[in-house]
Amino acid sequence: MSDKIDGLSATDIAQAVSSRKLTALDAVEASLSRIASRDKILNSFTDVTAERARAKARAVDADIAAGKPVGPLAGVPFAVKNLFDVQDLSTRAGSKINRDLPPSTRDATLIERMEAAGAVLVGALNMGEYAYDFTGENVHDGPSRNPHDPTRMTGGSSGGSGSAVGGALVPIALGSDTNGSIRVPSSFCGIFGLKPTYGRLSRARSYPFVASLDHLGPFARSVKDLALAYDVMQGPDADDAACSTRPVEPTLSSLGEGIGNLRVAIAGGYFQKNVFPEATEAVARVAKALSATQTVELPEAARARAAAYIITTTEGASLHLDRLRKRPNDFDPAVRDRFIAGAMVPAPYVDKAQKFRRWYRAKVVELFKSVDVILAPATPCTAPKLGQVNFVLDGVELPVRANIGVHTQPISFIGLPVVAVPVPLEPMPIGVQIIAAPWREDIALRVAHALEQMGVAAAPTPRGL
Repeated sequence: MSDKIDGLSATDIAQAVSSRKLTALDAVEASLSRIASRDKILNSFTDVTAERARAKARAVDADIAAGKPVGPLAGVPFAVKNLFDVQDLSTRAGSKINRDLPPSTRDATLIERMEAAGAVLVGALNMGEYAYDFTGENVHDGPSRNPHDPTRMTGGSSGGSGSAVGGALVPIALGSDTNGSIRVPSSFCGIFGLKPTYGRLSRARSYPFVASLDHLGPFARSVKDLALAYDVMQGPDADDAACSTRPVEPTLSSLGEGIGNLRVAIAGGYFQKNVFPEATEAVARVAKALSATQTVELPEAARARAAAYIITTTEGASLHLDRLRKRPNDFDPAVRDRFIAGAMVPAPYVDKAQKFRRWYRAKVVELFKSVDVILAPATPCTAPKLGQVNFVLDGVELPVRANIGVHTQPISFIGLPVVAVPVPLEPMPIGVQIIAAPWREDIALRVAHALEQMGVAAAPTPRGL
């Protein structure tokens, strides 16, 4: 059954279903078959919503048979990080404690919008506890595993989303990104990921981590699929106070406009430090393909990362204070200890971090008067081994967990839109960030599409399954 979607993108599946060359039920059964066989290795899923998926697929097929209009994602299987509310499931957010919550009575807004476009939810995905993770290693559910080498990390905290798409279990998955949790798994698992502008996509009925930094967004194996999913999820939402009231701005139709007039720069200084040779090579390949020679400096990027840490740990801790008091032993010890540390950060430090954040955002946005996109590594290295504690860079031993997000935190800190593109190096892929000005997801996606067309960016076939 799974061969019915072999080699098909989400766009291909939707077109085949809409033209009755493939039924939505067959597409869903093919995805469920892959999950049953491949997820024994990958550990991407924590919940498989098979009966719900079959019911939705039959409804799509019935609408097509009746001549009713179906959406642009008709019959496309997708899955979501388990911090999204899914009706009739408890929203785990990767934790043990949340399993005691009653089942959700309504889906998250982005699930509703995906299914309104014809997509079919097939399950919820593994993640780092309470999204405070860069590795994809969950102490309660076990680690999600890299589809190119199951002995390696997926990255986190959207690790299950990365492995499910990278392993071709589903063509599209949704995740969240606070400090890099879409871009890091995209880099390690060799897929495309979009972290939109802060406030662009609704976060309603998703479990928060750091409200002032949280973003939701899609993963896919092609830029067209990424843009298609992003487009159907756009729009204001009164249920999320941070969600922008900007009208929908379609990006899929703009992918073919070309990039000849775009000004591309390379992030210098901080972003060229603390990197392994593979990250340097990936950025160089992308820069060469785009004829990018200009270098720009993001001012005080190291301080931006430090300020992001302070805001992350203090806001995150404030959300969990009651759980920390009542059920400290039910946390992942590493997550618990970071939250406890955050609860003890003096208030003046937080105030200083927020003031710096406003200054830094203004300075970085100013750069986009002279450039359209900025290139930077998504991760300093390819995926480390599961359980790896340290790596050695330039003769210095550094902790893995704390340094995976070294290049993503200074960007999400100020809410800029980023597309992570996979560069298929050997033996493991690695990602490059395509960073654009606020609300210019269309430009970042156009550049990513051009790189895909040139063969510089591509989601490699999973080799570890």
